[in-house]
Amino acid sequence: MGTGQEVQVSLEAGVLLDFQGRPLYWHLPPNRTGGSLPDSRDLWEVFWENRHQLSGFAHSHPMGMACPSHMDLTTFAAIEAALGRRLDWWIITPDHLVLTRWMGKDELSYKSLPVSQRPEWFAELLKNSNYP
Repeated sequence: MGTGQEVQVSLEAGVLLDFQGRPLYWHLPPNRTGGSLPDSRDLWEVFWENRHQLSGFAHSHPMGMACPSHMDLTTFAAIEAALGRRLDWWIITPDHLVLTRWMGKDELSYKSLPVSQRPEWFAELLKNSNYP
């Protein structure tokens, strides 16, 4: 017997950002979960079409910490190699925000730094992640 209350599940969500930090594209695929944000051809096409005006990509980690997973790092490296330039990679949880950047040693030499000031898109990304 149901309680009449719908349980809201947190899901990963992402946003492509321009040089002014404005959202260019919200990545909210139907097959996303609390632990994964699948790539898609549509997302890649938006990256490519906006490659001259994009600064980076932000995504949420509802099931984990605000740090990149190994899959995140390999995805960052692949996208940057395809675009021919480096980007900023933001990861958020309800309580944390980190900025991850390549630091120049090898293919997966990325470093994450905590960020205390919340960008304008932060609250919307949390909302799109269905955080309770």
